[in-house]
Amino acid sequence: MQHESKVVLPRVCAQWDNLAGGSDRDGVAHRERTRAMLFEVGEKVHVVERRLFDTDVRRHFCGVIDAVDTGAIRVTGYVFVYDPGTSGYVRSASQRTRTVPTAASGFVINLVPSETKTEDVRYEVDGNGHLTVTDGDGFSLDINEFGRSR
Repeated sequence: MQHESKVVLPRVCAQWDNLAGGSDRDGVAHRERTRAMLFEVGEKVHVVERRLFDTDVRRHFCGVIDAVDTGAIRVTGYVFVYDPGTSGYVRSASQRTRTVPTAASGFVINLVPSETKTEDVRYEVDGNGHLTVTDGDGFSLDINEFGRSR
């Protein structure tokens, strides 16, 4: 005769589960809720889309989060594309709304201070040859922490 053993773990997070909107048996919903809380509607972000190949377009995005879901955020703002002719980034003329995956390795998402004026964001090369994103009024982000101006 075989004995079936069953391990019962205590619900040490029951209080947190109740605060976060309920609980489930395997913790999946709990993990999804906490992951979604990394970003909030109204926060500002600067997104760098990683290139897979040298010939891929260098594309960045800066804007305000409109919606947050598990695994993605919807952001309205400006697209910046690298122009090899001018050796600089050119901003789109009008705002766009993009969906950005938050769990994909192809995107680097930087939180931007809330007082940043996204309509004034531009790219500049500083005295050390580093590419910097700035709004000209306090916000400054060094894009290539380890390299030069591209």
